[in-house]
Amino acid sequence: MSQRASVLAGLAGVVALSWTWLIAASRDMYGSMQGLSAWMMAATWNLRYAVLIFAMWVAMMVGMMLPSATPAILLYGRVLRTSPQVEAPVARTYAFVAGYLLAWAAFSLAATILQYGLASAALLSPMMVSASPKLGAAILLAAGLYQLTPMKRACLAHCRGAADFITRHFRPGVGGALRMGAHHGLYCVGCCWALMLLLFFGGVMSLAWIAAITIFVLLEKLLPFAAQTGKVSGALLIGAGVLLPWLESG
Repeated sequence: MSQRASVLAGLAGVVALSWTWLIAASRDMYGSMQGLSAWMMAATWNLRYAVLIFAMWVAMMVGMMLPSATPAILLYGRVLRTSPQVEAPVARTYAFVAGYLLAWAAFSLAATILQYGLASAALLSPMMVSASPKLGAAILLAAGLYQLTPMKRACLAHCRGAADFITRHFRPGVGGALRMGAHHGLYCVGCCWALMLLLFFGGVMSLAWIAAITIFVLLEKLLPFAAQTGKVSGALLIGAGVLLPWLESG
């Protein structure tokens, strides 16, 4: 097996494991709640529950974000393989992946803390979905407005421009690869954090919302015209945020 194929197989395996768990847990949560999701229905937060929620967010971020990062990871691996005197290209490629996932692990920690705050304020239902129309509207408005900001466009440009990123930020060694991956991951967090908060609106473990956001992120990063979708998606989210309180009151 070639080095590229081994890296691709490793990435596919990790993503497949994440989605296998997400699908099983989501189906159980919206079903009998006696299997993988049973622990999610805990009435109170403690350290064990917080760690499990953090692990849940990490699994979601791996499944949702690693597919859209795969082209950049494969490009980085090809640069290493074709560069003279570069040692351990596969190890450095996986270090890049580890750095990327560390950035999303940091986001997962922030999401866990936010979920705790929302649950403590009774703004989140036991099904991990917004229990307040005002909160739902605020999430939609925040996500929509962020889609229109210069920061969103700048971070998306970095995520889409993998070749330029690798050229500008190339570092030697496994440690350098880890830092590069974390740097690239931070740009992706900057690009997509507001979209991830939509999970609190549609349901943190709603398979439909997880899949929809994953597909949108993938298209936004990879399709040639997708960089222009920010205005359309932002306008739609803002419109939904404005209409939601009126629809709920009616």
